[in-house]
Amino acid sequence: MGKRDYLDDYRKNNRDDYEERIRRRNPAVIAFVLTLSTILVVGIPSIIALSNIKTGKVKEEKPLFANWELIPEATVAENIVVDESQTRSGITISEGDEDYTHIIGTASDDAVTLGFAGDILFDDNYAAGNSFKLRGNSPYGVIGDSLLEQMKGVDIMMVNNEFPYSDRGEPKEGKAYTFRARPETASILGEMGVDIVGFANNHCFDYGETAFLDSLTTIKNAGVEYVGAGANLEEASHPVYYITDNGMKLAFICATQIERISNPDTRGATDTSPGVFRCMDDTLLLEKVSEAREKGAFVIVFIHWGTESTTEIDQYQTRQAREIVEAGANMIVGAHPHVLQKIEFIDGVPVFYSLGNYIFNSKTQDTCLILTTIHKDGAVNIRFVPAIQSDCRVNEATGSEYMRIINEMNQMSPGIKIDGNGYITS
Repeated sequence: MGKRDYLDDYRKNNRDDYEERIRRRNPAVIAFVLTLSTILVVGIPSIIALSNIKTGKVKEEKPLFANWELIPEATVAENIVVDESQTRSGITISEGDEDYTHIIGTASDDAVTLGFAGDILFDDNYAAGNSFKLRGNSPYGVIGDSLLEQMKGVDIMMVNNEFPYSDRGEPKEGKAYTFRARPETASILGEMGVDIVGFANNHCFDYGETAFLDSLTTIKNAGVEYVGAGANLEEASHPVYYITDNGMKLAFICATQIERISNPDTRGATDTSPGVFRCMDDTLLLEKVSEAREKGAFVIVFIHWGTESTTEIDQYQTRQAREIVEAGANMIVGAHPHVLQKIEFIDGVPVFYSLGNYIFNSKTQDTCLILTTIHKDGAVNIRFVPAIQSDCRVNEATGSEYMRIINEMNQMSPGIKIDGNGYITS
């Protein structure tokens, strides 16, 4: 007999005596007990909730008296979990993927966490880059402590690297803005917690082929992976794979389509020459997505697209987003517009059209950090962390600014809901 059954039986067999004792109790004592119970059960949680609402941000702790729920349960790859041969004790890597596959540990045995942020710039000839230089090539004091903590806390962190690293080369003639950072600034990536950068964009070739190739070496030497660029098309278009020691496989694919002419400033890679993975014609991109999905990977497409300085989505983004989803992508993250754009789910797949500037210039504008948790049971949690870039710094938004950004993103993104914790559901 369980504890609850025993008490019920006792009360049934001794009901008269039990009710008499209740009647004899001091009414004042009863009132006190009831009041105290109400305070404990209702009052304290209410005070905590009101306190959190007042700050504009609901804390992430597990709710009182409740179990954690997996939200949102977005549609993800049916085969996220790789077979037992792809664990740390005996890893099987597909032929041709050996140089692009990395085995990593994870903080959790049951999930892998990813972080995404938008455009960064370390060129100290510009205000944002100089902000890092003034702090000894360090992100501390440039990126807020709470953001850095979250960036370092995920298993894989990715940003858009919108410039080359080199002391060589000449600026592209006729181009309005050309960027180039000192090679030693690549160490900032590690201090930011960055593991992989998207390098398919319209500025990585600003100082020509020599500086571009210097960048590939410099990024690797900093202990960071790049994707979307390479010494040839095979390297530029090849996914970067991560296999976790808890048996999960992820693929990162990066491409750019914003220079929509046959002879762009940023050279597209060929079979025999270096450059970026261009996808205005997305045939090869869709093939790479399908291949990665067939290999049992959760596929993230990090794409440079859209129109600068507008929240409006253009026709190319609309068309390619659906094509990429249909090819098998599990998540799409966009860059280039330098402002936040809407979020939507296409057939259950989350699409972030633009993450905007993360730390790119001195303007005051909204930005964000995207945190994604992929569980082994197939559930995916995605959290939008509102932030503000201002005066060559970026900090997590708080109070009314926190809720303002969330509300504006909700208004911009019909069909999705960002709650007070930043969690996104469709």
